[in-house]
Amino acid sequence: MKNNSIYKILILASLPFLLVSCFAAKDYERPQVVNEANYRTENLPQDTLSIATLSWKDLFTDPLLQGYIEEGLKNNMDIRVALQQIRIAEAYVKQGKAGYFPSLSGNAKYTHQELPAQNQFGNISSISQYELSASLSWEADIWGKIRSNERAFQASYLQTVAAHQAVKSRLIANIASVYYQLLALDEQIRVTEETIETRSKGLETTQALKEAGNVTEVGVKQTEAQLYTAQGILIDLKNQARLLENTMSILLGSAPHEITRGSLENQDIEIPLKTGIPSQLLRNRPDVMAAEYSLMNAFELTNAARASFYPSLTLSATGGFQNIEIDKLFNANSLFATIIGGLTQPIFNKRQIRTQYEVSQAQQEQAYLDFRLAVITASKEVSDALYNYQSATEKIEVNQKEFEAYNLATGYSEELLDNGYANYLEVLNAQENALNSSLNLINTKNNQLQAIVDLYEALGGGWR
Repeated sequence: MKNNSIYKILILASLPFLLVSCFAAKDYERPQVVNEANYRTENLPQDTLSIATLSWKDLFTDPLLQGYIEEGLKNNMDIRVALQQIRIAEAYVKQGKAGYFPSLSGNAKYTHQELPAQNQFGNISSISQYELSASLSWEADIWGKIRSNERAFQASYLQTVAAHQAVKSRLIANIASVYYQLLALDEQIRVTEETIETRSKGLETTQALKEAGNVTEVGVKQTEAQLYTAQGILIDLKNQARLLENTMSILLGSAPHEITRGSLENQDIEIPLKTGIPSQLLRNRPDVMAAEYSLMNAFELTNAARASFYPSLTLSATGGFQNIEIDKLFNANSLFATIIGGLTQPIFNKRQIRTQYEVSQAQQEQAYLDFRLAVITASKEVSDALYNYQSATEKIEVNQKEFEAYNLATGYSEELLDNGYANYLEVLNAQENALNSSLNLINTKNNQLQAIVDLYEALGGGWR
């Protein structure tokens, strides 16, 4: 009989550990969504070298641009908001770590009671009672609920850190992009101003040719209209430059002001544009990392919600002093203490636990889909940037030849006009085509720089 009792006690004692092994919180495992990442390029990467690991100072070597990036990282509003989000998450992480500790509360209470005429205390008509006590409670983390909440808070914190890194990466790319657009506009403004000066002289020449009888009034008016067209283009270009300066000012965290800048011809990025392998997006792209941390957070919250179905083991203790006379409150006879230990199993609670668990499962699935979308979107952005860079590089050569051809055509038509072998309409067409070709060439050079910026951001560069 004695041995049977011992066996029963051992079985009952081991039962919680057997249950824990069956229902303990699961460990997170990364989904295989990385296999969906694809750069869709014929030049498959053979190594893990990537420009994403380069500092932005190594890629953007223009001293003025570097200064603007440093200023933006210091003063940009989005960066400062992201830092505050990190501080909020840090506070929750500290709360999660404190979940293993017991909670302690103090209580000071005064109770006054008026008694009826006939009572058990004789002639006493009222009683005053004084109490000074403390309560201690602690819950054992049998099912990993506290641990899961702690991990959820940690994942949420890492998500805010990754979100800050994503803001930083995006800010650097935006500053570089706007800066290069300003340089392109400056170059287009220069070309357009030179064209206006040339056309102004051409208008004088046309008027002289009309007086000599070599050109009609139609030729004069067409030359005049061409001049106005160039002046209209110049107005639009200067307006775009002012608006971009305002955009740059906001990125720098300051009021709109003039942006000092260099020249487009000095922007040479000679670093090999290595992309690495698609799986590196998981540790280089901050937004992808943030999406995975969000999934980890949802996973751990699902663990915690599942643990709510099982009984919780709590220990509580209350002790202190209680007396009807305040001067005897701290007397040894006033001392009291209570210790309670027990298991609490939820049975009916208006379906709150079931609802919380179902909601957490749906939110976990949402987080998984967001993570998957982040990965395939990142690979799509890398692919886009690669194609844009390749296209712009090839187009620069074509546009350069086009410009040279139109420029020569303009010179030849002017010589033919001077010798009476061409009409002035041919000269006007050649000049207009030369201007458009020049502006297009500048746009293509800017597109090449923009593609490099986009590729750097798409690969996850800038935040290191």
